Amino acid sequence: MNFNKYINYILIVIGCIVAIYAQAGEGQDVVILILGIVILMFGLFRISSTIPSKQNKEDEDFKQDIE
Repeated sequence: MNFNKYINYILIVIGCIVAIYAQAGEGQDVVILILGIVILMFGLFRISSTIPSKQNKEDEDFKQDIE
């Protein structure tokens, strides 16, 4: 489980590095920039999918109050 967390962070860092590298040159390479942004967003999506939603937590708290 922890290995997946490290993969997510590595994807985010790689995406940032690739996106910054694409903008560093005089002639910007749009394809590399888009690839970096896609990798970055994929890593962020994987991290955000592991965070439980606030709605689910409120429902659980409400059920506990009733019981």
